[in-house]
Amino acid sequence: MTEQAGNTGRPLRVLALCLGNICRSPLAEALLRRELAAVGVPAVVDSAGTGAWHVGEAADPRSREVAARHGVTLEGRARQLDAADYYEQDVILAMDASNLYDARRLSPPNAEARLRLMRDFDPLAPGADVPDPYYGGADGFALMYEMLERSAREFARRAAAGALGR
Repeated sequence: MTEQAGNTGRPLRVLALCLGNICRSPLAEALLRRELAAVGVPAVVDSAGTGAWHVGEAADPRSREVAARHGVTLEGRARQLDAADYYEQDVILAMDASNLYDARRLSPPNAEARLRLMRDFDPLAPGADVPDPYYGGADGFALMYEMLERSAREFARRAAAGALGR
C-alpha cells in the first residue's frame, strides 16, 4: 500500500465515507481532490455512504450551496460502500466514529485500505467527528465545510510528505 503517489507509480486512492453520501462525503471528496492537486499529489478521490438510502441522488442542495460559495462544485451521485472499495482504495476516511465502526464491521478479510477518521487530520480537533448536518440548518453546513477543508488540507500536506501513517 502506498502512502503517497509515486511509491508504486499510481495515484493515491482515497474514499470519503459518511452515512448516505449526500452531505459530508461528497464535500470531503471535492475538497480532498482540490487539496491533493494543490500540493501535486496525483490522486483518485471518490465518496460513498454506508447506507443505500440515497443511491443515485445528487449531493444535498445545502452541501452544494456551501461548496459553491467557496468555488467548489459537487457533481457526483451517491453510492453505497462495497467490498471492492476495501481493495481498490488506499485510505477510507470516515466522517464520524459510527461510520468508522460500520466500515470496520463491513470490512472483508484481508482488506487493504486503511480506515481512518477524516478529522484525524484536523489540526484543531484530531480524531473528532464531522457532525452530520442533515437535520439542521445552514450553520451546520458552514461548520462542516470548515472542518472538512482543514482536514483535507492537512491530509494533502501529509500525503505530499509521505507521512499519512497507519
